[in-house]
Amino acid sequence: MTTLNLLTLFGGVLLLLYGMRIAGDGMQKAAGARLRGFLLAVTDNRFKGVGVGALITALLQSSSATIIMLVSFVGSGLLSLSATMGVILGADIGTTVTVQIIAFKIYDYAIALVGIGILLEFLGRKGPLQDIGQAVLGFAFIFLALKILTDVFLPLAGDPLFKEMLTNLGKDPVAGIIISALLTAIFYSSAATIGLALTLAHNNLITLDAAMPIVLGANIGTCVSAITSSIGAPADAKRVALAHVLFKAIGVVIVLPFLSSFTHLVGLSTPYLARQVANAHTFFNIAITLLFLPFISPFTRLVEILLPEKAPSQQSFGPKYLDKLVLTSPSLALGQATREALRIADIVSDMLKQSIEVFKSNNTALMEAIEERDDDVDMLDREIKLYLTKLSQEGLTAEQARREMEIITFTNNLENIGDVIDKNLMELAKKKTKKQLSFSRDGLREILEFHQKVMENFELGISAFTSGDVELAHKLLRHKMRLGEIERDLRQAHINRLHLGLKESIDTSAIHLDVLTNLQRINSYVANIAYPILEKEKGE
Repeated sequence: MTTLNLLTLFGGVLLLLYGMRIAGDGMQKAAGARLRGFLLAVTDNRFKGVGVGALITALLQSSSATIIMLVSFVGSGLLSLSATMGVILGADIGTTVTVQIIAFKIYDYAIALVGIGILLEFLGRKGPLQDIGQAVLGFAFIFLALKILTDVFLPLAGDPLFKEMLTNLGKDPVAGIIISALLTAIFYSSAATIGLALTLAHNNLITLDAAMPIVLGANIGTCVSAITSSIGAPADAKRVALAHVLFKAIGVVIVLPFLSSFTHLVGLSTPYLARQVANAHTFFNIAITLLFLPFISPFTRLVEILLPEKAPSQQSFGPKYLDKLVLTSPSLALGQATREALRIADIVSDMLKQSIEVFKSNNTALMEAIEERDDDVDMLDREIKLYLTKLSQEGLTAEQARREMEIITFTNNLENIGDVIDKNLMELAKKKTKKQLSFSRDGLREILEFHQKVMENFELGISAFTSGDVELAHKLLRHKMRLGEIERDLRQAHINRLHLGLKESIDTSAIHLDVLTNLQRINSYVANIAYPILEKEKGE
């Protein structure tokens, strides 16, 4: 093979990989949100899961893309591990559709498809038509790459050394599987490896016996993308990747002793060698689906045993839902950021609820625990902002940009509330405890009642943020005004007790008034949640 041919081979392979990537990207942009919603609708019905997995993978042109989504969803708690098992098997069937398409000799129309794809992109501007044009252009590049590769391999048809080398793959199937798996891992695509086998088959450079190890190895090598996507993910997400590896590896181990019989069966399916190679890929994945589908439940338990959950002491606190894999889908990423923001809300709610207990019981251990939780709030607030900064680079619609601002404002106000509890209320509690002071009976009752009203407003703020309800936002602001009036009344009541000369009121006066001030500050931060929501009313 000449230097020019080697360079052409290199370029052809890269064009094939690029075509697959932009075809998948185009389909994902055109129907991505709907596909993800479809995927999330999967229940524990394994047959439905297989159908959904096959359909989505056929559209996305990549089982890796589907598996990566599953890793993300399971890691984020949106799907259970058992619900993904059927989808994984379906994804493996769906990826065979690409191979079946490229097995046809339709690459002569590649240039025409390039023209159609570019025209659709040009006419579509930034709408769905542009995304469809990108998908068509991706398929055109795939077919063009196959045409280039076929032309490169054509002169080798008469080379006995090259044909002997390929024939040896059939004589040592284990070595052929290993080589094919490594090649697929490098390409990051089983369809690309099998596509090369198809071009060899079109030129009669390979026998079916030699092609079978390539097909089996490609099925193992495609698991690399799932493994890499699960690095650093929670145990359940890693289990999705492990399940994918086990399905493929066990399937190959079972087929290997019967490889000659399987090859004979594939050979009977069609007289055309290229079609036989494509059918081998399809038959293998249908076979492992039929094999594993009845045993999904015990197989799920096996995966859980092989990859156990870390002990709680080993788990470090950090974001649960900020998955970088979904940053290319703004709607989903914003949903994940919202879930993380609600985690902060839960922490701050507990801090606020427990803060009053410290004043009632002088519990120093609880005081320290509340102060430590503020560090968690600060860290999650920072991580959410960094996450949304990366998301904004993807280009958001006006509605998505507004939601992004709502999340940032919400978490910022929660972080401020956490700081008031940590740096102000807990400092006042320390002072009260150190001086062994006690509020008067009426003073403590008033603080407890005011704290309860602030808590109720806090819950109202969470509901307004979660639902985006404009009426709830208005209600939040009305409550802010009302609590301001109540706080002024409580200050006057405390001053009246001072005039009566009550010792507890005199001793705790500064602390009492500061507690009211800081609860009112917290209420103001809660009310701030309403403003981004009310911006929608102005825009309508």
